[in-house]
Amino acid sequence: MRALDSPAQLAAVLEAAIEAGINHIETAPAYGPAETYLGQALAALAERDPAARRALVLTSKLLPGPDLASGQEQLRACLQRLGVARLDNLAVHGLNRPDHLEWALRGPGADLLAWAEGEGLAGQVGFSSHGGPELIEAALASGRFGFANLHVHLFDQSRLPLARAALAAGMGVLAISPADKGGRLYDPPTELRDDCAPFHPLELAYRFLLEQGISTLSLGASQPGDLAWASRLTAAPGRHGPPSPQAPAPEPAPLADTLERLAAAGRQRLGAEACGQCRACLPCPSGVPIPELLRLRNLAVGHGMTAFAQERYNLIGRAGHWWEERNATACAGCNACLPRCPHQLPIPALLADTHRRLAAAPRRRLWG
Repeated sequence: MRALDSPAQLAAVLEAAIEAGINHIETAPAYGPAETYLGQALAALAERDPAARRALVLTSKLLPGPDLASGQEQLRACLQRLGVARLDNLAVHGLNRPDHLEWALRGPGADLLAWAEGEGLAGQVGFSSHGGPELIEAALASGRFGFANLHVHLFDQSRLPLARAALAAGMGVLAISPADKGGRLYDPPTELRDDCAPFHPLELAYRFLLEQGISTLSLGASQPGDLAWASRLTAAPGRHGPPSPQAPAPEPAPLADTLERLAAAGRQRLGAEACGQCRACLPCPSGVPIPELLRLRNLAVGHGMTAFAQERYNLIGRAGHWWEERNATACAGCNACLPRCPHQLPIPALLADTHRRLAAAPRRRLWG
C-alpha cells in the first residue's frame, strides 16, 4: 500500500521481499494502483523465476457492503488486475461494525464469500478489522473465517487474547502495521530507544509478535531498504519454518528482560496515573473510548511517544469506522467511570490532560 510511486518501485520492493525470505504478499483494491502494479510485478517474476512466483501466498481484500452481483464484479476485477485465476486468501476489508459482520455472515457478503470459495476463486476467506474486541470475538466465534488481520502490537496488546484464541483454533493472524500503527517505531523517540536497548524498538516489537506465534507481520515497505528488518528476523526465536540461509542466526538476546525493563520504565514515568487497559470503565454514557485515549496518554507520558499519540489522537472523528469517533472533549464529567476503575484513577481529569497534551492540527490520512 506504500510502494506506489511507480510500477518499478513496487517491483523493486517485491524483489527485495523475496530476497529477504518473505512469502506472503497482501494488498487491496482500496490501495490505489497497488493491485495493478503488483500484477505487473508478479507477471515479470513468473517469467523470470517461476518457482519463486509459485512460492508466494497472495491475499487481497474487498470492502463490505456490496450486493452479490457487485461483489462478484469487484472480485473478478481484482483477479484481473493481479493477473491471477484465484487468491490464496480473500478478506473482508474492514469488518469494523456489527452491520459489516451481519453482511458477511447472513447478508449478501455470505453469498459472495461462499461463491468465491465454491468457484475456486479464493482458497480461504477471512477478515481484517479495526473494530472493538467484542466485534472481533463474535467474528472469530462464527466459525466462518480462516484468518484475521488484527491490530496486535507490542504497545497495544488488548487484542492479543483474541489473536491467541484464533491461533489456537488453527486460524492465521496477520498483525496490521506493527511499524506504523504500532507506534511509528521506525522513528522512535530517544526515551523509547533507551528503554528498548539492546534492541531497536521496531525489532523488539517484531520479535515480541514472533514470540506470540503471529502468522504474518506486515512490513508496509515503500522501498527495498525498508525490508532489512525481515532479513534480521528470519531466524528469530518463534518464527515459523527453518532459518533462511542468507540470514545469519542472531545472537541470543534477553528478550524477556528487555520487555520487562520497557514496561517498568513506563510504569515509573506514569506513576499512579498509569491506565491498566482493563476496560472496566466501559461503557461510557457519552461514548468516550476511555481505554484507547488513556492508552495514547500512557505512550506519550510513559515512553515519550508523543508524536505517534498526537497523530492518532487527531485522527479521531476523521476516519469514519476505521478509528474512534469521539475524543476526550466528549467527556461530560458524569463520573460514572470512577467507581468502576480498579486503580481508582481520576479518569475525567486524565482525559482532560490527554486532550491538552495531544490535541493539535489534524493531518491528512494516507488513505481516505
